[in-house]
Amino acid sequence: MRPFLLTAGRVSGDGTRSVLPLESQVVATSDGLAALRSLTFEHRDIVACCGRPQSVAEVAARLRLHLNVVRVLAEDLCAAGHLAVYVPNAATTQDISVLRRVIDGLRAVPDSRGTLRNSG
Repeated sequence: MRPFLLTAGRVSGDGTRSVLPLESQVVATSDGLAALRSLTFEHRDIVACCGRPQSVAEVAARLRLHLNVVRVLAEDLCAAGHLAVYVPNAATTQDISVLRRVIDGLRAVPDSRGTLRNSG
């Protein structure tokens, strides 16, 4: 399905808030989980996927939806009270030591053959 059909042609939320950063953590609220049956297909998938906090980018990857589609729909869900959003502190996202720990963590994950990546 075309992305613009999923968002009713919108490229951002309702315009009352700033655009959700990709690294924002989203998690389903109790109201969102209670409303699962009444939500549209894509909204329901996003809320169901957010049983634990995860980034907007991770939700898009898990659901195999375009990143901006998830961003727009997540903004709608936040406005409706179905998702809670936690935006990381800007100082943390620019801290080089955090990036190094992420890179080290990724290197510690074996590839599909069970081989660890080189540290250099």
